[in-house]
Amino acid sequence: MRVIARKTLRDFWTKYPDAAASLKAWHAEAEDAAWSAPAQIKAKYGSASILKNSRVVFNICGNKYRLVVKLNYACGDHKGVAYIRFVGTHKQYDQIDAETI
Repeated sequence: MRVIARKTLRDFWTKYPDAAASLKAWHAEAEDAAWSAPAQIKAKYGSASILKNSRVVFNICGNKYRLVVKLNYACGDHKGVAYIRFVGTHKQYDQIDAETI
């Protein structure tokens, strides 16, 4: 997957350094992935939540933080794109609508 935008992740782990290793690992795994269906994500990340509007919520740092990604799944020669829509604490996550952000 092509991940857009790593800067969002970097800005977050600068503010919350304990999230750095988990977000860097997620980014590397996502860049190497070619997810073509939600089931492939659930197979790798069992705790991920598949939402409407091609959104997926990943738990970061043992569910301390949340990462919301909008996916354009891989198809044929198209590798797919993962758009970072939100990364934050549970309190911040509770204030958004993950299906529309």
